[in-house]
Amino acid sequence: MPAAEATTPTLRKTVLNAIHRRMGARMVEFNGWEMPVEYPSSGGIVAEHNAVRTGVGIFDVSHMGDIRLSGPEALAAVQHISMNDASRLAVGQAQYSALLYPQGTFVDDVIVHRLGEAEYLLVINAGTREKDFNWVRDNTCKFECKIEHLSDEFTQIAIQGPKGVNLLQKLTDADLSAVKFYWVTRGTVCGLKDILIARTGYTGEDGFEIYIPADETTSTGVWNEVLEAGSEFAALPCGLGARNTLRLEAKLALYEHEISDSINVWEAGLDRFCKMEKPEFIGREALAKAKTEGPKRTLVGLEMIERGIARDGYKVLDESGAEIGYITSGSPAPFLKKNIALAYVPPRFAKIGSVVKVEIRGQGVKAQVVPTPFYKRPKQAASSELRATG
Repeated sequence: MPAAEATTPTLRKTVLNAIHRRMGARMVEFNGWEMPVEYPSSGGIVAEHNAVRTGVGIFDVSHMGDIRLSGPEALAAVQHISMNDASRLAVGQAQYSALLYPQGTFVDDVIVHRLGEAEYLLVINAGTREKDFNWVRDNTCKFECKIEHLSDEFTQIAIQGPKGVNLLQKLTDADLSAVKFYWVTRGTVCGLKDILIARTGYTGEDGFEIYIPADETTSTGVWNEVLEAGSEFAALPCGLGARNTLRLEAKLALYEHEISDSINVWEAGLDRFCKMEKPEFIGREALAKAKTEGPKRTLVGLEMIERGIARDGYKVLDESGAEIGYITSGSPAPFLKKNIALAYVPPRFAKIGSVVKVEIRGQGVKAQVVPTPFYKRPKQAASSELRATG
């Protein structure tokens, strides 16, 4: 009997895949998707990163997922499965939150949008789409609400940077000046009516994410119109490479890096989004116990003192060379022009100014614990509800 042939999983593609290829994007696999990591025609990751910090960059983030909960007990369902307090949301408001396992660790981090009196939209990570939907469905079955997996219904385009509002205002009849950070509205965009417009993002900058019907002709038309309208602002198409360095500078968590099913909320430093005063939610009991016991590790920001780049997964050492933790995310910071990283270390090493070492090619290279986020945008909006999902 012949041996079974090995099969390579088919990568999923957004409806904008063909135009990314026509634009010469360098495509990579990311959580089961084929996505642009950079556009050489834009100047690559550093140029794309700095365009977002100083002007505006355009991202295809259609790989992200969307789950809608609607019905009489939609709020009760959202409250049960998420750690933030959705009862505080006005219609049109959004918040950063997370779905937790009973042990207080992460199923995923999410943005919860309140779209109507009894309608909520959860925006979830690309690599956890099916897992998240199953988790939400299985843990809301006792509530009178409808659960819908809308992930393939939208092309999601992110318009990020201080000039993003100027760019998008050219293309919509919605008054964007009336939309605060982490609020949503609806309006006509590029001639398409009733488009969801969210003032959210994953870059540490002001910006918007628009939700377009997911057919190739419509989506490609909007993508092209956005880029054309952005020409006066020197807008650049941007890939996942810049998205990663931007979110790292802003200390925004990435699943399977800063958060995972083995990391709890206190360790990840996301306690400001976890409302323990809520009477009940999945993971609350375990988190109360973990808070009493205190964390055994904590997430810190590192800046390299000596020459070297701390990469994801590298070991963190104490000054004697003993292993004490690991790098979750590390990279040169294009805008800050420093080598930075996030790392889990025991709390005794978390004091600002503490010196540790990162093992790079077998050598201990010195780094210093520094305040985070590494970057804050000028005149940052009062809301601290920054997007923390990948």
